[in-house]
Amino acid sequence: IEYVLLLTAILFIGLKAFVSAPGDAFRNSGPKLAARVEKQLETGQGFKPKGNKIEWSVAEGQ
Repeated sequence: IEYVLLLTAILFIGLKAFVSAPGDAFRNSGPKLAARVEKQLETGQGFKPKGNKIEWSVAEGQ
C-alpha cells in the first residue's frame, strides 16, 4: 500500500507541474508578445502573405 500512496503522490505532483507550466509561460511571455504585435502593426510586417495585399471578400452563403 505504501507504493500506491507514493505513486499517487508523485502522480499528483507531476500533474500539478504539467498543468501549471503552460499558464506560467503564457503569463511571462505576454509583454514580449505585445511588443512583437506592436512592432508588426507599426511596420506592416507579418500581414502580407508572400508580399501580396490581403483582399477582403464576402463569405460564401451571404
